[in-house]
Amino acid sequence: MQGGLDWELIALVAGVASAAVIAWDAALRKGPRSDAVRGVLEIAWPVLFIAIMGALLKFTDFAAVLLVAAVATGIIWLVDARLVAPRRGEGEAEPIVVDMARAFFPVIVVVFLIRSFWIEPFKIPSGSMKPTLLVGDFILVNKYTYGIRLPVLNRKVIEVGKVHRGDVVVFRYPLDPSQDYIKRVVGLPGDKVTYQGKLLTINGQAVPVQPSGYYTDAELNFVRLPTFAEKLGTTAHAMMVVPPEPVVNLSQVKQFPYRENCEYNDDGFTCTVPPGHYFMMGDNRDQSADSRYWGFVPDENIKGRAFLVWMNFGDFKRIGNRIE
Repeated sequence: MQGGLDWELIALVAGVASAAVIAWDAALRKGPRSDAVRGVLEIAWPVLFIAIMGALLKFTDFAAVLLVAAVATGIIWLVDARLVAPRRGEGEAEPIVVDMARAFFPVIVVVFLIRSFWIEPFKIPSGSMKPTLLVGDFILVNKYTYGIRLPVLNRKVIEVGKVHRGDVVVFRYPLDPSQDYIKRVVGLPGDKVTYQGKLLTINGQAVPVQPSGYYTDAELNFVRLPTFAEKLGTTAHAMMVVPPEPVVNLSQVKQFPYRENCEYNDDGFTCTVPPGHYFMMGDNRDQSADSRYWGFVPDENIKGRAFLVWMNFGDFKRIGNRIE
């Protein structure tokens, strides 16, 4: 990785080094450990554990990794408490891995429950939601706004509320569910969404917009782009367009489920949202890879509603901004 630290390589080296230290201690130790060796192992075991959990992120999402971590530490702690500890000699030190598991287990479980059922943090990776959300914004996502879902499986078991037109939501990308995307809900099931001439129309009614000024985009050599106050349903929010850009780049439109519900031409597109799905668009209307290119978002892919910017290390003034 040019111009920065390769954290994956650092984690790999740290994990391998920790495993080597643990294996060396197991193979060569005779008698009680010295305080120095125990101190090294008290660092090696957590580093190895974190490295293994990090490696699992290559194959599954963070919620699944937290679940695996909770189960692993819980089993270690339980087995020791029920089977090993009663037979441990008086004065015999508790294994370091057990001490680590006992310390990690409650923390992991609390984080898992909060992240699964209440609030999940998310970092804005691109400029598709400008000017509402900027690259580097750390936001909070309410996980129970639309219902209680089973962790990892993401299956809704209790209906709490409905997705509304205009909500900013985080969802699993339909073409690769391992990735999380964030967009604004433009079309609900059954809606007919049209975008032509930079104007959005839903079910034959033009979405109200009012000019609101300009946004200076530092990522585009400080180009000033026109912004608008747009009202989707009861939600008023800011959005912007890039006048020279087409409303849809036809060469980038992919094949996706219910593709037959959409009609594309040089002037724009019209899509009818199928049952149980939503049509998403970015507030940076002409610089967003969204439903016009990769299709509709199934309800089961919805993770939650974004509601607050809690940190931006490049612009502290954004801390505490509510997401409308």
